[in-house]
Formats: sequence, C-alpha cells, structure tokens
Amino acid sequence: MNRFALFFFVIFGLLAFGYLRSVGETREPQRTVYVGDAACEPCHTDKFRVFETTAHHFTSRSAGKESIAGHFQPGSNILKTSNPNLLFQMDAKETGFFQNAVEASTPGTIVESERFDFVIGSGRKGQTYLYWKGDLLFELPVSYWTELDQWVNSPGYRDGFADFSRRVPPRCLECHATYFASAPPPPNRYKTSEFTLGIACEKCHGTGAKHIAQHTSHRDQRPVSAQDAIINPAKLSRDRQVDLCALCHAGPGEPALAPAFSFKPGDKIDDFFEMEPLDPNAHIDVHGNQVELLKKSRCFRMSKSMTCSTCHDVHVMQRDAASFSAHCLSCHKPENCGLYASRGAEIARNCVDCHMPNESTDLIVSDANGRRVRPKVRNHWIKVYTQSEAQQQ
Repeated sequence: MNRFALFFFVIFGLLAFGYLRSVGETREPQRTVYVGDAACEPCHTDKFRVFETTAHHFTSRSAGKESIAGHFQPGSNILKTSNPNLLFQMDAKETGFFQNAVEASTPGTIVESERFDFVIGSGRKGQTYLYWKGDLLFELPVSYWTELDQWVNSPGYRDGFADFSRRVPPRCLECHATYFASAPPPPNRYKTSEFTLGIACEKCHGTGAKHIAQHTSHRDQRPVSAQDAIINPAKLSRDRQVDLCALCHAGPGEPALAPAFSFKPGDKIDDFFEMEPLDPNAHIDVHGNQVELLKKSRCFRMSKSMTCSTCHDVHVMQRDAASFSAHCLSCHKPENCGLYASRGAEIARNCVDCHMPNESTDLIVSDANGRRVRPKVRNHWIKVYTQSEAQQQ
C-alpha cells in the first residue's frame, strides 16, 4: 500500500468512526433525572404536606413496617391455598420482610422464600408486592386485601402453586411509579439504583431540575424563565390535560409505540400507546379505562372545558364521594332529578352514588381461600342508570 492510499485509509477510518460515534450518541436514550418531591417542598410546603397523604403518593413505596398493610403475627401471617400440601407464610425478620412458600405437610420446609422490596398500592383497596432477583423485578405471589383484612393470592397467580415467576413489565411500573430506568432485555430488567417511587410531583409537572436551578439563582425575584422550565397542567389544552391522566387511567395501552417512561406532560397519548378502538356498545371495565367512560358521559361531551381535574384535585386526599356533588350542582338543579318529588332536597347530598355507581372490575381478580375477590371501582360513565343497570353493579 503506497503512502497516499494509507493516508486516505486512515483519514476515512477516522471520519467513519467519528460519524458512527455521533450517531450512536444521538440515538442513545437521554437519561431522565428526577430531583424528587423533597426538592419541591421548600417553595411548595402546603401542597407537599397534603400531597404526601394521597393515594397517588403511596401508589408505590419501599417495603417496610410502615408501608406493608398485611399482618405478620402468628396466626395472621398464613395464606392457605387450594393445595393441601402448600401454604404461604409471611415473616418479619431483622433483615426484612419475606414471603415463604411452605410445604404444609412438613411445617418449616420452605420451598422458596423472597423478600418484600416494593409495595404497590396505597392500601385503600389492597396491596401487591414486588421483589428483586438480581436486577430483575418480579411480583410476589401473595397480596393483601383491605376489605377482608387478610392475605390473598396475587392477581395473575394460580391458587395452589409455589410460583414466584410473574415478571413486572415497564407498563405496570409506568402507572405505579414516576420512573424506572430500563436495562437490556428481558423486559423486567431495571437499573436497581435508578427509580423514583410513587406518583411524584414531576410525573405531572415534568422534571424540575432546571426550574429549581433558575429559582435558586434568582432568590429575590420570581423569574419568568423558571415558569417556562416547569409544566402547569392547568395551562395545557383540554385534550392534553386528559391525556396526562390517560397515561394511567385509560387501560393497558398496548402495544407501546415509544420507550417506557418517555411520555411527558403535554404529549399526545396516541403517539405513545396504541389505544384499542372500542365498539360503542362494548363493555368498558371500570378499572380498565376510566377516561373512555368519562368521554362517553354527556357531561363531558356537552362541555368544552370539563377535564378530570374539574372534579379531582390530585394534591389532596379525596375520600368523601358525596362531596363531589358540589361539582354536579354547579350545572344541575336538584329539582330536575326524577327522585326530587319523593326525596326532596336530600338528593343533592350525594349525586355520585346514583350517577357514578361502584362496580366490580374484571381486570383485578384474586383468590382468597377458594373465594374470588374483585375490587369495586367508581364508574366514570356519568349518566342516569336504569334499575336493571343499578342491580348489576
């Protein structure tokens, strides 16, 4: 090879290497950095203190004595199964909390034991638990059911089997956490030190690092640029406000059209998930797609401004269903209700139980000693229900 050819080869190789490196850098997903709720507290103390009592805040937590609702005392720490040779025993030790699959015929013989690492669910209806196996995340086979105040088989697990193998895909975490950094396949592999539990402030307002940096560098004034660095969902269009809630309240959203946790407030949900087109007459599960049920409501269709936040304030705990009647009465008069003649002004105290009844979901089903249990969820299709419809709830 002559000198000119060698020179050309080296230069071409360096250029090619630089080009491929730059392509790789641009295609590599940008790491999302969350500052956490504690960084928001100094300027938003009042909202922070009430928000940390909400179900959104508690939708995922590290497992511990204060976060696990189930009982570990002898007699209350056992889940019997349909298999007479198998039971599950929950133990609290100095090293943590554990679920053990035990051979019932030979007490003390543990088939498998895994640690409680994460709590999923606020506990209002129940809790499910996750565990790490290396950098893989799995669902534990035993959950807690608040209504029964006892341990039950976790959704998705068959009763009577010592099975701990149900993987936790990103889509589940997308609704129950603010962020989990994914790792190479399989899909339940995550970076064990890069996650933000619960629905944090930044889930709805966007990452706050730039906003906080601009505020701290202008302590004596409220810089306009800092407002541009954070998202106020109330200033989004109606569709984008609803899309923000739809991320977690509009069904499975599969298949995904973009990487997990890439949706940001203000994005269009259809660019990230393929929401299945629904038959107008098809049954919509009350847990599966609350947004679609709301959109079927005449209240929503007749309004140009109604969104989820018309009734819900995510910053506070809302437990009194009857209190939502105030929102109904801003548009409706009690005298126009068909029951007003027989019940009078009393009907204005609780519009919700009649027009948004509780209904059992078919998407979350657990077994408890041979009994199938399903949580009841508020139906967001606001309408006048017939007597037969009400009896089905």
